[in-house]
Amino acid sequence: MILSCKICGVSDSKTLEFLTSHPTPPKMIGFICNWPKSKRFVEHEKLKELLKVDKRKSEYVAVLVKPNEDILERIKDLPFDYYQLYDCTPSEVISIKEKYNKKIITAITVKNKEDVNKYKKFESISDIILFDSKGYEKSESFDHSYLDKLPNNLEKMIAGDIQIEDVSNFKDKSFIIDISGSCENEEGKKDLYKIDKFLNTVHNINY
Repeated sequence: MILSCKICGVSDSKTLEFLTSHPTPPKMIGFICNWPKSKRFVEHEKLKELLKVDKRKSEYVAVLVKPNEDILERIKDLPFDYYQLYDCTPSEVISIKEKYNKKIITAITVKNKEDVNKYKKFESISDIILFDSKGYEKSESFDHSYLDKLPNNLEKMIAGDIQIEDVSNFKDKSFIIDISGSCENEEGKKDLYKIDKFLNTVHNINY
């Protein structure tokens, strides 16, 4: 079964309230905190207001690309449960985890099969390993079959331009499904109908 799901790149209160009050809400909701190249980036003052929305049964994730001390200090008192880290070394992950006492999702960006094995450097210091594409702000995919031989006991998340119609392909794999672009409209804004469809699809597969 699919372990659970995460919807990333939320940037407005209407979408956030829809997610947190949904009958089958996502396990996690992600916010782009320090990557202005992304259309989903949330400026700090807006982020503080946005996160006042009651998370209810979901957990909030700060998505951070090679974060410096300035951004880490600015968000340290915000109600994040996880820090999702891109482009950090193992020593940087350890330092951030210890100093800010947050659960860690380490993102491994995958272009080829060899990239997958980079997770081994972070497995013992991360709560979850995310396998994502190298697209960052772009919705790009990679060959998800590269992950077929990962150990079952590894806490793992999968992203990379996953479409709602693809979700059933993961029904027998122990992944947390992480999506963003496939729940957006042509203008790049989150689409509540698509979000509802995705959440119901995950729920129906599991139950």
